[in-house]
Amino acid sequence: MKKIAFILVAMITLSSCGSLQEIVNNLPQGTGSVLSQADIGNGLRQALDQGIDKEVSKLMGTDGFYKNDLVKILLPEELQKVDDGLRKIGLSSVADEGLKLLNRAAEDATKEALPIFVNAVKDITFNDAKDILLGDQRAATAYLEGRTQEELYTKFSPVIQNSLSKVGATNLWSNAITKYNTIPFTNSVNPDLTDYVTQKALEGVFKVIAEEEIQIRENVSSRSTDLLVKVFALQD
Repeated sequence: MKKIAFILVAMITLSSCGSLQEIVNNLPQGTGSVLSQADIGNGLRQALDQGIDKEVSKLMGTDGFYKNDLVKILLPEELQKVDDGLRKIGLSSVADEGLKLLNRAAEDATKEALPIFVNAVKDITFNDAKDILLGDQRAATAYLEGRTQEELYTKFSPVIQNSLSKVGATNLWSNAITKYNTIPFTNSVNPDLTDYVTQKALEGVFKVIAEEEIQIRENVSSRSTDLLVKVFALQD
């Protein structure tokens, strides 16, 4: 996922250059030039393949979510007082275990993401790469979201449901939240724990990608191959 955003991001800042559109539109299709259409497409796929494998591996490992403040899954804001209350009466370990269950489920589910991302990368065309190159700061993430989010949800959901059901968390959550939602003057909370964790897991995955988009755009040293250097030189 790191490089996933790598080339994707390079292709983002360029939208501010009026002449860049013409440059990209007129890139030759052969390989004899310094940078061809094929170079951009191959560079993008190269960056995505390397980055996805590296960053997704981090998220799907033990504590990949739980010890990463960027993506750690917490209770809904409306229920933070429950977590706070447990800690105030000396039950921090209970609160921690509850949160750990949610994050462990997300870590397990993220193992399903790798092949889905790899397939999405294989389908990238030059037009896709051009749109990302000329797109906004989140164009890379938006591309992957559009191509993979529905399939990821379908894959993540049963894994998360199974993980949570094994400890009885889904029924407990559903009953508790259904009662909570009947309290006057409170904001309703999603009673479906599986859906809640699945949505948060997906948010975390794409949040990491978005962070890497910024990294590759701003950090020249992140361009780890000659091809990446050439492609990202367009934005410089």
